[in-house]
Amino acid sequence: MPRLLRSMLLSVVPGALLCGGAHALIVPLAGWAPVSGDANYWTDASGSCLMREERHGQAFPTFTSPDAARTFALKLQNTLGRNVRAVVTQPVDRAGNWGVLAAFDFQESGVTYRVSQLYLSDRGVLRTVTGSSAAQATNPCVNEMRDFIRYLAN
Repeated sequence: MPRLLRSMLLSVVPGALLCGGAHALIVPLAGWAPVSGDANYWTDASGSCLMREERHGQAFPTFTSPDAARTFALKLQNTLGRNVRAVVTQPVDRAGNWGVLAAFDFQESGVTYRVSQLYLSDRGVLRTVTGSSAAQATNPCVNEMRDFIRYLAN
């Protein structure tokens, strides 16, 4: 797995959101495996795609309406836009509760990565699921990973 993908996932979340702590993400994607036995990092067999789950110590509200999630999504878009490019955010439904999905480009060492990041409330605490791949990657894992984050991660 490219070291840049792993380091990108460590540095891309704005500092205000990084508070540590994690719990294992269950990735039901065929051919994906935990990185170095760490069930918070998952990669496809080719190493082209990487996902990470983090539980942060930061309080995070449960959004019960798309409007509340949209308000946060717009704030998040402005915050992320200070550090990364091509930021798009939107509310996503998770069984009656709402999360926020962000997508953006992150550049490191001359390589541009496309990132999908899901923000959820886990009993009032922020939990994120982040996926990345090189922006020009055409590996089937890219769409599989993005669909997992957009529709299935919860």
